[in-house]
Amino acid sequence: MPEGRGAAPSDDARLLAVDLGVRTGFAAFDASGRLLRVGSRNLGSRGRLRATAAGLRRELGRVDVLVLEGDRTLAGAWQREFGPRGTEVVLVEAERWRRALLHPRERRDAATAKAAAGELARAAVLHLGGTAPPTLRHDAAEAVLIGVWGLRTLGWIPSWPPGLDPRQR
Repeated sequence: MPEGRGAAPSDDARLLAVDLGVRTGFAAFDASGRLLRVGSRNLGSRGRLRATAAGLRRELGRVDVLVLEGDRTLAGAWQREFGPRGTEVVLVEAERWRRALLHPRERRDAATAKAAAGELARAAVLHLGGTAPPTLRHDAAEAVLIGVWGLRTLGWIPSWPPGLDPRQR
């Protein structure tokens, strides 16, 4: 997906980013890039996966873009929940968004990348949401950064938020 490829979203547009896994992280953003919600859920089963996807869709109301990263075997339930309702579904590999946001030294292995993502996500939450959560699990932290990558790549935000552009840190 080329950077800035989309037209400007409507004012009430929503983007939901999900780090797929048994423990799933999610982050919801509005059209201006403001963080609306961030969290993590331990799914444990495919039944809970479907219920979580449906619950988030109901809670958020409108979701124009769903950005998924992680265990691709879990993506289908999210696609089935959101796709038929007109949501654009974007699948992204971890290396793609990490390459955009993390320095090479920060992504030399999974543990280092997760630690760097946690620190960067805290900065993103402060900038985009106003307050940092007391704890931010690695899956929720990655969901925040997946969302920031999606916002920037789709052209919903004109530049990286302060402190997130790897060329400036």
